[in-house]
Amino acid sequence: MSELNATAAALLGLLHDGPATGGQLVAGAGERFGAFFSVTRSQVYRELPALSKEGLVRLGKQGPRSSQQYLITAAGKKAFKAWLTSEAGPDHLRSPLILRLVHAASLTAKQRQVLLDSARTSYSQQLDDAKAATKAAEGPYEKAVGEFAQAQAKAALKLLDAIPAA
Repeated sequence: MSELNATAAALLGLLHDGPATGGQLVAGAGERFGAFFSVTRSQVYRELPALSKEGLVRLGKQGPRSSQQYLITAAGKKAFKAWLTSEAGPDHLRSPLILRLVHAASLTAKQRQVLLDSARTSYSQQLDDAKAATKAAEGPYEKAVGEFAQAQAKAALKLLDAIPAA
């Protein structure tokens, strides 16, 4: 068995809750950890056949519109547990907003203001969502992650406030 990447681990973690189609996994990833770890539709549909080939998931029932359910196998549970207990390594921030801000001097004042306003709206919504997730958290881990998402959104808003539009 090869070492799991974070996307594969995210999918195996979601499949611990029960069988799911690719579309359900995309939606579940967005709901459960979209604030801090994005999983795209293309990543899910690229990863599922690889997980199946490794014997970490197996095909389940065929659903409507040719959707295919996947189930985690015993080997998948073992691989996921090994991933959970392995060294996490450094986190890497990959922010399209920060990349744009690094190059914001190339924009006109009006374009910078549009960028800042749009980002402020987005991060304000993320903060509201994180507050709601923290309030709805059923356990200490989910609550801690919700609080982290709040702090991250607040830090982004503080960053935006520090960037001159002019």
